[in-house]
Amino acid sequence: MPELPEVEQVRRELAPFLEGARVRDVELRRANLRTPFPPEFRERLLGQTVRALERRAKYLLASLSSGETLVMHLGMTGEFKVDVGRPDADPVAPDRHDHVIFTLDSGTRVTFNDARRFGFMDLVAAGALDAHPTIGGLGPEPLSEAFDAVALAQALRGKRTPIKVALLDQAVVAGVGNIYASEALHVARLSPFRKAATLATPAGAPRETTGRLATAIRQVLQQAIARASRAGYRGARFRVYDRAGEPCLRRGCGGTIRRRTQAGRSTFWCPVCQR
Repeated sequence: MPELPEVEQVRRELAPFLEGARVRDVELRRANLRTPFPPEFRERLLGQTVRALERRAKYLLASLSSGETLVMHLGMTGEFKVDVGRPDADPVAPDRHDHVIFTLDSGTRVTFNDARRFGFMDLVAAGALDAHPTIGGLGPEPLSEAFDAVALAQALRGKRTPIKVALLDQAVVAGVGNIYASEALHVARLSPFRKAATLATPAGAPRETTGRLATAIRQVLQQAIARASRAGYRGARFRVYDRAGEPCLRRGCGGTIRRRTQAGRSTFWCPVCQR
C-alpha cells in the first residue's frame, strides 16, 4: 500500500494539472470504489475549480471553489493517469480498471485507475473536515511544525503497546505506515518491541529517545519523498524493511536483520543495535 512519501509524490505530480483547473466533466464508470460515491457526486463537481491540492496523512484533499473538499485515497493499487490530450488526437480508450475520469476545461483528462478498488472518494462540506471519519481523528503531520518530541511524548504517554504498533496508530502521528515505522526505529536505534510509554515521562514530557525518534521519522520520510520522485518505494533499498537475514547496514554493528509479525504486520529490525 502506498505510504505517505508516495502519496506526497502523487500530489506533486497532479498539482500542476489540477490546481486552478475547472472541472468540465466527470465520468463514473462504476457506482462505487471501496464505498459508494456520495450523492450527486458528479453534479457537485461539475463546473468547480480546484483551488488547491493538499495531502493529509495518506489522503489527497482537493479544495473546490464550492467550499467542499474532494477527499481521495489510493487504497492498495490506486493510481492517477494524466492525458494532456491534443485537439488532433483521438481520446485514449479507458482501461477496464479506469473508474473515474475527470475532464478539465483545458481538455486534460485525469483518470483514477484502481484494480482492486480499495481506494475511495468522498465530498466533504465546507468546515466539516475535522468531523470526517477518516480525517478528523488524525494526529499531527510528521513533517509539520506541530510534530516534535513534545507532541510525540504526549501521544505516547501511558501507552503499553510496543512502539512500532503505536506508530501505526494514526492518532499518534498521521501517515506513518509499516515500512517507514520500521525504518525510523532503526535510524533511532530503538527496538520495535519497546513499550511506547517508555519514551515519555509519567508527566508526558519527552525523553532523549523521544527526540531521536521524532527526528528519525522526519528524516526517513524526507529521504523517501526525494527517492519517490525517482524509482518509487518499490525500487528502493531500505535499511531494514524486507531485508530479513541480511547484514545490518549500520557501520560497526555486525547484526543480522530479523523479521517478526506485530499486529498482523511484518516488522524488520536489528536485534544488536536496536534497544
